[in-house]
Amino acid sequence: MKIALDAMGGDFAPDAVVEGALLAAETLTNEIEIFLIGDEVKINSLLKKHGYTGSRVKVVHASQVIGMGEHPTKALTQKQDSSIAVGYGMLASKKVDAFCSAGNTGAMLVGAVFSVKQVEGILRPALASFVPKLAGGYGVMLDVGAIADCKPEILEQFGEIGSICAQYLLDIENPRVGLMNLGEEEGKGTMVTQPTYKLLKENKSINFIGNIEGRDLFNDKADVIVCDGFTGNVLLKMAESIYDILLEKKISDPFFDRFNYEAVGGSPILGVNGNAVIGHGVSSPTAICNMLHLANKMAESHISDKFRKYFSA
Repeated sequence: MKIALDAMGGDFAPDAVVEGALLAAETLTNEIEIFLIGDEVKINSLLKKHGYTGSRVKVVHASQVIGMGEHPTKALTQKQDSSIAVGYGMLASKKVDAFCSAGNTGAMLVGAVFSVKQVEGILRPALASFVPKLAGGYGVMLDVGAIADCKPEILEQFGEIGSICAQYLLDIENPRVGLMNLGEEEGKGTMVTQPTYKLLKENKSINFIGNIEGRDLFNDKADVIVCDGFTGNVLLKMAESIYDILLEKKISDPFFDRFNYEAVGGSPILGVNGNAVIGHGVSSPTAICNMLHLANKMAESHISDKFRKYFSA
């Protein structure tokens, strides 16, 4: 198993990224190699600082970095030796099984489509997030920021993509799919969610249970939460703020501790021909480590192959 990691991506890179990679190298049980991509002088200096002498963490030099505020498409075109471009190049050429970055989200999304490309039959790839459930475990919510405005056909596919994700990454058999809406009744919603409901209801490949509301996000009604990227991103950031508020008030609770972005480590890009994970811009070493664990599980589950098989049928 080989995973590429953008060592220059994130507010605390490369220090936090290198430390997170070393944590993952210690905690991942399978024979895994982690390729740190970026300024080799800085990376090697940090590896030396941590006293690393092993062989599981390797360095791949990249002379450029895409900043958080740069235009994704323009930056990828002009900075072909950036850590993100080099990482996707390694993924596309199958030199690695997965690629992770806590860098520029837009560049990660655009890079996925330009390099490994979306699975044939998928209209638009989705950015997913894992939602903690009161009964235990997680659900998957998509989209959370890749596509702000979605057509009903895209949202229907999110139900299918999310179901495959829940089955193979979360080990949920026959996952229940709910459409995030402003009411439970079939006729509720917008000019987008109303026709989406009909498409999901008619789709016999998924276990659609109907509309769900914001208050159902953390309960046991649905394992897959379907929404456009605008709605999903608002819900995701709201959930993150709950953890921050409780932390500020010095309140600790095992359930709400799972709202911490570090717990999962990143959001997978689903529906492309490869395994790619985007981490939070403020990723800590723990978050980087967990992002690598997620990428490892994606690769082990062959989830990209599952998408190709489903959408080619």
